[in-house]
Amino acid sequence: MSEQFFRKQTFKIYLLILPLVLSNQISFGNDEVNYSGPGDDKNGYDSRDYTTNSLSLEDRKGKKADIIKYVTIKQLGLPELKIPQNNKITREKIELGKKLFFDRRLSLNNTMSCGMCHVPEQGFTNNEIKTAVGIEGRSNLRNTPTLLNVAFNKFLFHDAREFSLENQVWQPVLAHSEMAMPSFGFTIKKLELIPGYKKLFNEAFPGEGINMETFGKAVASYERSLISGNSDFDKWYFGGNKNAVDENVKKGFEVFSGKGGCVSCHTVGKNEALFFDNKLHNTGIGYAESMGILKKIKTKVQLAPGEYVEVDNKIIKSVNQQKKNNDLGLYTITENPEHRWLFKTPTLRNISLTAPYMHNGIFSTLDDVIKFYDEGGFKNELLSPMIKKLDLTQEEKNNLKIFLKSLVGDNINILIADALSTPVGDLTKDDPNWANDTDMGYDN
Repeated sequence: MSEQFFRKQTFKIYLLILPLVLSNQISFGNDEVNYSGPGDDKNGYDSRDYTTNSLSLEDRKGKKADIIKYVTIKQLGLPELKIPQNNKITREKIELGKKLFFDRRLSLNNTMSCGMCHVPEQGFTNNEIKTAVGIEGRSNLRNTPTLLNVAFNKFLFHDAREFSLENQVWQPVLAHSEMAMPSFGFTIKKLELIPGYKKLFNEAFPGEGINMETFGKAVASYERSLISGNSDFDKWYFGGNKNAVDENVKKGFEVFSGKGGCVSCHTVGKNEALFFDNKLHNTGIGYAESMGILKKIKTKVQLAPGEYVEVDNKIIKSVNQQKKNNDLGLYTITENPEHRWLFKTPTLRNISLTAPYMHNGIFSTLDDVIKFYDEGGFKNELLSPMIKKLDLTQEEKNNLKIFLKSLVGDNINILIADALSTPVGDLTKDDPNWANDTDMGYDN
């Protein structure tokens, strides 16, 4: 048999046994643990060669920081942050929001938190998968965007369907393919039943308690505090420190702002740079995916811990659950034909930490992204006029990548350590904090 045939059959078997791996009670050897939710038991899932950037619960140790200062004190290279009048920032709101952000009980089966897609040690995104995966392995069409500097966004989500962090918070919680909570009321009821939350909400929102608005404000306050500027580039370009970066960074910035034309969308001002324009553009990626052009690209598939094979997308589609192929971007919100394949410009700050890239995670490396833009994208009738062939030399490409790597903020490790100081863990049915069916009123 050919190696290709073997890999195809192995991949099909892997998909067939996946539901068994995710069952409530799993036995590996003589170890058997009855956890309260599917997917919790990881006994025996380690191998000597398997590595991941995610930290195990045992290794998830952090150091609490007073991150409110990143909201109240302007950072070099970033504009002053505008705080909503109806949600003034406080330490109590940030701490409550952080606890909610990492609490897996805010998903229907108690296995998924916001922090499991927006992984702190992976740039508050997920470096290990192209597109997000929710509870029970439910797949999503889009890549998880970073939350670093999300507070400066005019639009939220890749398709710009939301306008405030306070409102955005609820969509992943209620989305069937993400955390899958059935309703606002169910979520609030569940929070009320978990000891400790009433006290924390009353401290953060005196006299208001737990409701749709205070929940959104709390999580938004934490997300708003994930500000990261003062990068090496900022110290050189805005701070006047000539020694903050080397000559390759400076040459790379010349390509970025000149021949490469990157600055047209990833804007840089006189005193500050968000590295995004708060607009939407058609780069051709969405078009190519809709037309099947991307089917030729192979996907790395994990067969077991540390074991991967490259599989043609056609094979994956043949054994995968049917899903919507066309992601039309802003069109799905407005149904304006002119808005087909328009997606929001992402920030380039901390970009070396936030792979994979593009709205569908199609590119794994910065080299892939640079190559795509250098070749002029995928032509279509609605392609942005700013997307064109660049003919960069290899030296220019290398320097451009070095420049992009200089955009990492100097407080990243502090934000990560603070996030990891928030406890999360596997919960059994005997846990005193468990909001069970009887408590919810379903004791027929």
